[in-house]
Amino acid sequence: MTEKLLPENFEFEGPYPRLSRRLRLGVVGGGRISATQATAARLTDRWEVTAGALSSDPDRARERGAEWFLPPERCYASFGEMAKAEAARPDGVDAVMITTPNHLHFEAAKVFLEAGIDVLCDKPLTNEVAEAEALVDLAAQTGQVFGVGYAMSCFPMIRQAREIVAEGGIGKINQIHVEFLQDWMTPEDVADAPHVKWRLDPKISGPTSCVGDIGTHAAHLASFVSGLEMTELRAEFHVCGAPKPLEDTAFMFTRYAGDVPGTLMATRLAPGNRGGLRLRVYGSEGGLEWDLENSERLKFVRYGEPDRMISRGHGHGVSARTERLVRAARGFPEGIIEAWANLYMELAMAVAARKDGIAAPQGWVGFPRVDEGAAGVRFIDASVRSNASGGAWTKI
Repeated sequence: MTEKLLPENFEFEGPYPRLSRRLRLGVVGGGRISATQATAARLTDRWEVTAGALSSDPDRARERGAEWFLPPERCYASFGEMAKAEAARPDGVDAVMITTPNHLHFEAAKVFLEAGIDVLCDKPLTNEVAEAEALVDLAAQTGQVFGVGYAMSCFPMIRQAREIVAEGGIGKINQIHVEFLQDWMTPEDVADAPHVKWRLDPKISGPTSCVGDIGTHAAHLASFVSGLEMTELRAEFHVCGAPKPLEDTAFMFTRYAGDVPGTLMATRLAPGNRGGLRLRVYGSEGGLEWDLENSERLKFVRYGEPDRMISRGHGHGVSARTERLVRAARGFPEGIIEAWANLYMELAMAVAARKDGIAAPQGWVGFPRVDEGAAGVRFIDASVRSNASGGAWTKI
């Protein structure tokens, strides 16, 4: 009898169902973000980590694998070896998270897709537009599930904001402003830290640092909530602190489909800002405002009416679709781990549906897909070209 992961009968509009077993998750890259994502995946109770390629050194790979409680035979020194071995096992991984430095994303994602294993890749998807587009094509050819780690789009209040916009709650959008301000690069010697060096190395990080890392989160969030594609931009890169080979700050004017104007700012040298991701979308009838550091609340205004503050939790104006991503009652805060968990919950549903041969209705899951990852790479590419041309308007 063919294994079925999803229940025989369940309501697509209801809460996400339990599966017949936990899905098996592989880890490629053993840095800090992999531990965060693994914690989030486990929180869903739909995943267990069963294999990993955590170092290119075989001894170190086994040592790191032991720290993750992985069996020695499932600790690999290369993602190519891991993809081949896991695809051949009857209990092989159902999906992998790719959390390596940027320059390895393309080859790692490619080899797992070709092995028939579903993928969640950290952003930026790749360092080159051609590679990103190749992954879009490969995912379409193989039919594999391919998610991208834009976890900020998985906060419940962001999903609520997206629904409000889609339902015409703020009318016709007339401007979009987004910023991501951090302060961790303020110290003069920060570039000497081991976890920072690769982020400033063009051979690893690609042609940008700040833009590719946090600017892409901002750009994705603006399009995700508004439903509008960013079409062109004017960008200026700056090094505002100690000398660095790549930018630590970027300022942009942006335009979206329908000639909707906007702004985007990203920096790591704004003391007092730790998670300063803020989104403001304004339309002909109202506006929405959201702040990562106050992620439980969404400000929703209809012009001429009293302001509304929607809070994350059951009820209080939150839609049934948003409630599927809520774990705690109002007044008991959730945060970034839960946002990652929402991404992994939806990924689990998509993987299970694919394996069961179920065509899920549009909107059942909303996690970012590979085409959104490719859009992020095109955004980075356009910003680099604009900056190089002195801040000229540049098409994406």
